[in-house]
Amino acid sequence: MTISANAMIADPGHLYFSYIRPTNAALQSLSSEEGLLGVVTFRTDFCREDDGTTLEGILQIPLSGRGDDLCEIWQTTQPVIGGKVGDITYRCSRDFLFGSITLTAADVPAVNQFGLIIPPLQSCAELAYKQIFSLLDHHGYPDLLRIWNFIPDINGVSHYLEHYRQFNIGRQNAFLACGRFPEKQNIPAASALGSIDGPLVVYFLAARHKSVAVENPRQTSAYHYPREYGPSSPTFSRAGWIDLGQQKVLFISGTASIIGHQTRHGGDVAAQTRESMANIAAVIAETNRVAATSLYDLNDLSYKVYLRHITDLPIVRAELDLLVTPAAPVFYLQADICRQDLLVEIEATAGIFIDGMA
Repeated sequence: MTISANAMIADPGHLYFSYIRPTNAALQSLSSEEGLLGVVTFRTDFCREDDGTTLEGILQIPLSGRGDDLCEIWQTTQPVIGGKVGDITYRCSRDFLFGSITLTAADVPAVNQFGLIIPPLQSCAELAYKQIFSLLDHHGYPDLLRIWNFIPDINGVSHYLEHYRQFNIGRQNAFLACGRFPEKQNIPAASALGSIDGPLVVYFLAARHKSVAVENPRQTSAYHYPREYGPSSPTFSRAGWIDLGQQKVLFISGTASIIGHQTRHGGDVAAQTRESMANIAAVIAETNRVAATSLYDLNDLSYKVYLRHITDLPIVRAELDLLVTPAAPVFYLQADICRQDLLVEIEATAGIFIDGMA
């Protein structure tokens, strides 16, 4: 999404995002911009200071594979300040807060207060989310809009349990401990992908404005999944929608080839891509129903596509070319996905302006 400088001055308090391919020097310049909330890159050779540290406001997430050489940029029209609390680094404006946390097994205790051994990834997830909720409560950003989770070796197994299932236990424990119950208040849109073996990395966007959680009529709500998917269900909504006045922002969670709670089209990446997009279309229709207006369609979104196998890129790209306009931004990355039988996952974001804003 792009916007003119004049519009940014005339329209304070809005949120802007883009996928760009900047040079190192351009990112260094960007990191000093007043309205920068955060930059996410999936490379590790960008933006190092002379002492080897990363420039402020820039998060690097190492993925095991290849993909588009792009960065994800989040900005606002408001002045931004940076801070660090516990393990969280954040930047915030009057209305928005963008933060990240990175934790390794060495950061968490090996046993709980009862002397029981807790899988390190479960402990990392619980500690990360508890710190996030504490930060948001303390600074007055009650609504967690969108969260991205990068889980080391997501399909691997340790302590007799898959890493993604360990993560789900820790995440749900934190939600419940902090009084955030799926049935009683909004649960954020989210994605969970595999990163290379190392730390758990979580980044997130929160706001002072209230958002609306949106579910997909074609799918079981993730937090109601049966126990065959693990001791604790995944705690996220299929999408979140927020009304910022003249701007209406939609965050669609990582979406895959799942109907009800079951994977469809095993081994067929083209069919999985079509099914994923059918689910995104269903989320859009439900959002338009909730908003009581036809705000969005598939061509209004910016997409981030995760491929289990980068060799599937031509197939997935050809399917998307049939479904969305060539002008729609699409960011392709290779990453493992939460289920072994899923080959592609697609997330999306849209920010629509009304009353002539653009």
